[in-house]
Amino acid sequence: MITVAPTALQPLRSQPAGAPQDWRQAWRDAVRDPRELLEILGLDSLTGTLSATAQFPLRVPRGFVARMRHGDANDPLLRQVLPLDDEDRIVPGFELDAVGDGEARRGGGVIHKYQGRALLIATGSCAVHCRYCFRRHYPYAEDTAAAAGWREAVAVIASDLSLHEVILSGGDPLSLADHKLAELTDALRAIPHIRRLRIHTRLPVVLPERVDAGLLAWLRGLPWPITVVLHANHANEFDASVDAALAAVRTTGATLLNQAVLLRGINDSVDALAELCERGFKAGVLPYYLHQLDRVAGAAHFEIDDAQALALHAALAARLPGYLLPRLVREVAGAPGKTPLVAIQGSATAAG
Repeated sequence: MITVAPTALQPLRSQPAGAPQDWRQAWRDAVRDPRELLEILGLDSLTGTLSATAQFPLRVPRGFVARMRHGDANDPLLRQVLPLDDEDRIVPGFELDAVGDGEARRGGGVIHKYQGRALLIATGSCAVHCRYCFRRHYPYAEDTAAAAGWREAVAVIASDLSLHEVILSGGDPLSLADHKLAELTDALRAIPHIRRLRIHTRLPVVLPERVDAGLLAWLRGLPWPITVVLHANHANEFDASVDAALAAVRTTGATLLNQAVLLRGINDSVDALAELCERGFKAGVLPYYLHQLDRVAGAAHFEIDDAQALALHAALAARLPGYLLPRLVREVAGAPGKTPLVAIQGSATAAG
């Protein structure tokens, strides 16, 4: 159990005083020790963190920590990143590869699951290590596009004329330096059948310093329509620094969407989900997907059952206008696309 520490510390500032901090320095300054994280928040240490951290290290930017509620052991941002001994439990049905990435690997960091689009594992690095991450066991050392200077990945994409969209993922593709991103997209420009580029990233939310002049110049220079798919799970992840970063990204002409994961104890209420959708829209982001948890080993304690998920989504639909309602889906290994949870539930009912 986490308890409030007897001596409360001052919470971190969301933004440093004066000039904006360089994103590389903010990256290096991330909190990596669970004991330090709890001390910053005025919470006592707890058992289980060291074992879980050894398997999947803690990393969380200090600006993100500053958005956590001081002295609150159940803060929804803290719970997303804090290692717990629950991660050591072996739970049937929770596997190392929860979504079939392994079967869809095509070499050079390319994953091809869905018709017309390929996902590129640009890097294994990420600014924050979310404890429910479905790629927490992914073999990044042996299958990352940047490791081979993009050559193999670009060759795989160029050889398949059916591919019209490239999705940059990871890790987090925006953890790469601007010149590395430019190397990749310069190579992709030579592929005539690529029509769209999508970027899956959490950095503008957890490390808004990353949205700097260099990144914006890279985005503006791209020749395709750009969609930036963010990942925020709770309204408290947004603050003034995130709003400013997202406003800057929008000036490049990029479309901004958000995908969230339904997580026990974090956003499993209609109020929390509605606030997330409305707060994201205030920052210029449209809701896209609400994912039922990918059943990756170490994340079982975050799961809510499908019936509860469907009830929450129905209540959310009754409260919000359609354009603010994310699609409730699950990723099923081998399926041709994200599967609406209502279809899965209907199939199960019919089979029963």
